[in-house]
Amino acid sequence: MSTAAVRQRLDQALVERALAPSRERAQALIASGLVEVDGAAARSAAMQVTAAAGVRVLGRDHPWASRGGLKLDAALDALHIECRGRICLDAGASTGGFTDVLLARGADLVYAVDVGHGLLDGRLASDPRVRVLDRTNLRTLQTVPGPSPDLVTLDLSFISLRLVMPAVVNLAARPADVIALFKPQFELGREAVGRGGVVRNASLAQAAADQFLQWMSATFGARVLHEPLQAAVRGAKGNQEWITHVRLDGEGVAEPGI
Repeated sequence: MSTAAVRQRLDQALVERALAPSRERAQALIASGLVEVDGAAARSAAMQVTAAAGVRVLGRDHPWASRGGLKLDAALDALHIECRGRICLDAGASTGGFTDVLLARGADLVYAVDVGHGLLDGRLASDPRVRVLDRTNLRTLQTVPGPSPDLVTLDLSFISLRLVMPAVVNLAARPADVIALFKPQFELGREAVGRGGVVRNASLAQAAADQFLQWMSATFGARVLHEPLQAAVRGAKGNQEWITHVRLDGEGVAEPGI
């Protein structure tokens, strides 16, 4: 079989042709109607294309390293949080959507923490204001290689925020703002999560976000500065996520076993 006849997924082809930095970004471009194959709009990231196919990207879906940047950018505006001159920790950095926003808004330093390796957009990984902490589990992170962060953002999957907050409280400076993306599918019991991993009971999801904030206040003395806000963009599977914001002012050191 000739090379021209070999087929591959469209999202993979976009990455290999340097038309998108990652498959996640390629999928976002396709979903936004910004990709054409042989002159026709592409409808699916799983579409099979050959090396001879004419694949074209018509524009940018957003300016950030990932669509997560849209969520944080909108949240910072809504919460009136200033990033200029701050030391930040981006937990669950992945390709760097949150890190990208923090830098664009003037952060002095961002610790990009992720359990994965090599995921961060190359442009961000090479930025002198970024300290890449790959292969790092936030739950067991005890120190950072520099000043303590006074702004912590979290975009984590497959783990409850309650399991990582003791580490966040111990790592953060005082005072510090903590902005967490609350994902109900990882916080509620299995009975609340429907087919495809989607929580369809919006009131239940919001109540869980409220309870998380109450727990932060009761456990660590965190100040709840705003009720949960709906994230500007839904999760990849369609889940409505929530932005939570607390401020750490006092000592608030987590006790072992919390």
